[in-house]
Amino acid sequence: MDRSLAVERLLRDVPPHDLPAALRSALREHFGAEAVELLMADYALTELCRVGTRPYTAEPIPVDGTAPGAAFVAQAATFSRDGASVTGYLPVSVRGDRLGVLAVTLPSEPEPPVWAELERFAEALAHELFVADRDTDLYIQARRSSRLTLAAEMQWQLLPGRACTRAEFALGGQLEPAYAIYGDCFDWSASATKLAVTLINGMGEGSEAALLTNLAVNALRNARRAGVPLDAQAELADQALYAHYRGAQHVAALLLEFDLATGAVSVVDAGSPRLWRLRDGKAERIVFDEQLPLGTFDGTIYTVEGFQAAAGDRFVFVSDGVYNARGPHGDLYGDRELAEAVTATAELPAAHVPGAVLRELSTRRHGSQAEDDAMVVCLDWFGPAPVAGTGARAAVTVRRAPDVRSGDDLRGATATT
Repeated sequence: MDRSLAVERLLRDVPPHDLPAALRSALREHFGAEAVELLMADYALTELCRVGTRPYTAEPIPVDGTAPGAAFVAQAATFSRDGASVTGYLPVSVRGDRLGVLAVTLPSEPEPPVWAELERFAEALAHELFVADRDTDLYIQARRSSRLTLAAEMQWQLLPGRACTRAEFALGGQLEPAYAIYGDCFDWSASATKLAVTLINGMGEGSEAALLTNLAVNALRNARRAGVPLDAQAELADQALYAHYRGAQHVAALLLEFDLATGAVSVVDAGSPRLWRLRDGKAERIVFDEQLPLGTFDGTIYTVEGFQAAAGDRFVFVSDGVYNARGPHGDLYGDRELAEAVTATAELPAAHVPGAVLRELSTRRHGSQAEDDAMVVCLDWFGPAPVAGTGARAAVTVRRAPDVRSGDDLRGATATT
């Protein structure tokens, strides 16, 4: 049997918890690998955690300033040498969602096609890991460099992922503080014709805020999956929240639906999440008619607004934990600072922007404790997918390839050309 087929078949056949050991054995047999390690990105996307049989026991590897971290940031293979041996660090990603890095050490430099084979195994491994989370906690535990609060556990389980890429768009989102988040959340879902993006800012703290957000997100998903229009989705979620809390608790939300063929965007603004657009190098806030938060009153009627997305647009969504964050002198992180942040991260791919903005926010606080949790979501709109045979859309894909030089550092993100 062809060795590539043998390795990929093994990945499909082994028990979910045994994926790293099986891959290690297969690469040793078929490629003479001296060492094979799976490194999973932690919730804050700042460390890579080794997957072992006992969670929380291995020292994590910083993303910043390391060879595996460079592979994770750039989403491209990097290499290091120790004598004759060479280690390749291969991104483990599925549909744009960055899970970690596969480190493979070979006794000598192989021919380039060998690295191409190994990169394919890393991609196959990503798909298997995505499925494995249904059946084992091993990889979820490996993503944690410390214990999550109960509220954070509930919130992270709600998320659709932390990044997603298709021909028409690229998405990335991040919550902070990653290990103690409680009220903020985002959701997205794409069909053949539509992309739905939802930003949630639930009131309160701790597990009560997480319970409120869980009800809101699932009520919105239930309505969306029933196929009702955007305004009806908001109204059904509003009814579900009011029925449970009788107006004592509510959820601020921003609901958007992108038409993938035309770029037409429908919006329901039900509270505090805000939207910024970067177009032709200029960042500006898009303001909607702010309606009542979901669950405020019984029988609220919501109206839909709209705008047009153009190929090459970048949209950055933030919660009040970002734009209401206070600096050391009590000044708010307001519109001017957000415009600067959106502009400064223009050369970063969508998946890297949320972390860069949130790190800048933390730097601005000089390490002081955040008063609220914070959410940033970035959407790059490439435009309608080209019809087969009509050629590539190179002019609007400038942000698909990460710039290794800029990494995730917002202060150095503006590249020169």
